[in-house]
Formats: sequence, structure tokens, C-alpha cells
Amino acid sequence: MAAKTNPDHKDIAQLSFEKALTELERIVGKLERGDVELEESIAMYERGEALKAHCNRLLAQAEAKVEKITVDTEGQPSGTEPLDP
Repeated sequence: MAAKTNPDHKDIAQLSFEKALTELERIVGKLERGDVELEESIAMYERGEALKAHCNRLLAQAEAKVEKITVDTEGQPSGTEPLDP
């Protein structure tokens, strides 16, 4: 049975990074095996692209939150500053 193409993939926005990555890995595995019909492959590829973009957004958000701990001249923690990219 062929899958319907859904270019919106609105449900992806609700997925955690881990769930999105797991689904993306599952899609890649199926596509690599080549055991799906062309139309379904296209729909899966489109969903995979949307999942990849979602994961990239979540990673960028996480990276923006990471901070580096600063230390004073005696080696004691003195605060934080943005982590260098």
C-alpha cells in the first residue's frame, strides 16, 4: 500500500530530538534496503528531510544554551559566558 505524501509533517514539531532521530534512522534503514515502492520511498524521503531539519533546529537551540564556566585567577568558578562556536 502506497503512503500518502504529506509535505507539511506538522506532527514532527512535537517530537523530541531523540524520537525524531530514531524515526529518521528507521527511514534511512528502509530506504537503504530498498524494500519500499517508489511512491512510498519519495514520501519517506520527504519525511526524512523534515525530520533532519527538525533535529538540526533542536541541536542549534541546545548549542545556544550551552555556556562555558569561567574561573577566576585562583581557579575558582566565577560565572559563565557563551560557549565559543
